Amino acid sequence: MATHKRAGLIAEQKDLVNIPKLVSLYYRLQPNVEDVTQQVTFGTSGHRGSAVNSSFNEAHIVAIAQAVADYRIQANITGQLILGIDTHALSQPAAISVIEVLVANGVNVVIHKNDGYTPTPVVSHAIICANKSPSGQALVDGLIVTPSHNPPQDGGIKYNPPHGGPAEGEITNWIQDKANEYLASNLTGVKQVSYQDALASELLTEKDLITPYVEDLANVIDMQAIADSKIKLGIDPLGGSGIDYWQPIAAHYGIDLTVVNQSVDPSFAFMPLDKDGKIRMDCSSPYAMAGLLKHKDNFDLCLGNDPDFDRHGIVCPGSGLMNPNHFLAVAIDYLVTHRPMWTAEMVIGKTLVSSAMIDKVCALHNKQMAEVPVGFKWFVDGLGNSEFAFGGEESAGAAFLRKDGSTWCTDKDGFILCLLAAEILAVTGKTPQQRYDELEAQFGKSYYQRIDSPVSLEDKAKFSKIDANAITADTLAGDSILQKLTHAPGNNAAIGGIKMVTDNGWFAARPSGTEALFKLYAESFVSEAHLATLLKEAQAIVADALK
Repeated sequence: MATHKRAGLIAEQKDLVNIPKLVSLYYRLQPNVEDVTQQVTFGTSGHRGSAVNSSFNEAHIVAIAQAVADYRIQANITGQLILGIDTHALSQPAAISVIEVLVANGVNVVIHKNDGYTPTPVVSHAIICANKSPSGQALVDGLIVTPSHNPPQDGGIKYNPPHGGPAEGEITNWIQDKANEYLASNLTGVKQVSYQDALASELLTEKDLITPYVEDLANVIDMQAIADSKIKLGIDPLGGSGIDYWQPIAAHYGIDLTVVNQSVDPSFAFMPLDKDGKIRMDCSSPYAMAGLLKHKDNFDLCLGNDPDFDRHGIVCPGSGLMNPNHFLAVAIDYLVTHRPMWTAEMVIGKTLVSSAMIDKVCALHNKQMAEVPVGFKWFVDGLGNSEFAFGGEESAGAAFLRKDGSTWCTDKDGFILCLLAAEILAVTGKTPQQRYDELEAQFGKSYYQRIDSPVSLEDKAKFSKIDANAITADTLAGDSILQKLTHAPGNNAAIGGIKMVTDNGWFAARPSGTEALFKLYAESFVSEAHLATLLKEAQAIVADALK
């Protein structure tokens, strides 16, 4: 896909969403339940859509909220539900809808005080901490109203059960199907009180969710080392839900930290356009991060996050924004040598589309690695029982254990990954990019690319039925194919696509869980030209497999 001519430039008026109209459409447009694109669909990160095209409207949210209330009953979850919310325009009305339904169902809903925002990792951390108590106490779960880094016109909602992480497929399928039943019956059976009554109810509890999270950070990050080093950090929250967290972090730990962008605006008018010309708060994109990149030589490190703070962006002086794959390799390399209370048996988790540099780092330190399908849900159990020390995705999302080897959270946490970058610099005197350069000098240079292409619903369905044994190709970019995978080697779970591996590279192809896109990933340890050949031959192999 060609780069948009204004990519990296601040949005203009013509790029902005009409926020009053968008919110009005949330209440006024009704989904057509016969249209699959307007039904509730839980992908890898919950249900996402837009009020503009009738895929994220009041009907969807009240149906989902009722389905969650129903699920809690059959799963015997009777404790509080922690409700997170980000800064997208549709998040506020959707959160109100959720509260109206859950209170009507007798659920005790916890929100941050004073209408504050609550990021995804804070919800996960709060669930983990609440459920540490002795058995017999009512279990706590959570909902987060966010479409992550998606454009301003989008909305999203995801459910985190008592384990604190993204819900498993059997749970999301149950909620999805139940919600669609409510939509099909014109919301018959959905309970809902007025927002005024919900505000007056004892079932709605306001709490300070910032302080407990901030004070606990010292148990997962060496905050004292960061403070003692006197390094200067520049922070861009990209207008997201963690904007009110950074100053308390700085004050509590005595860190030299400057938030360079204080803007919170549901139109995200302050954002530079992404590669395709859309406003997208993607902290792994150099175009979306152009505002922070202007500060890269004014600080020892610059750090950014997406709107729900489950992703991280690391900017180093001189070199700029790190490739997310590169930082994952550096983070793992550092953690396994600087967490003495972690046991040798703990596993490093990676998604199968993450860089093979991680494999090399794990082999260097004699650490067992588990390769799983795309989706952070595959790391939840391992992080929850401390079997996995680390779980990371190529899309700049990761989490890891506390310093003592116990669970911190079971969802992606952009805060701790950003703070880990600062810890690495404080302790080693090297930026994460400098350490990655050393890894490349040791193991060779990685050439990695992802290509997104539109995909039809018909072809999207075919991906799950691809038979690796039916693919006759035995070479890829001049090398023998060593593995043809439709199931991840780390847990034997279905990929939803295919991955092929050679001695010098690999490719993987899968449909997006949340968008009408086909994603092709490839990596070469030979050259850019070898990568181009990998991609070209991979496209032909996939096209034949989908016939």
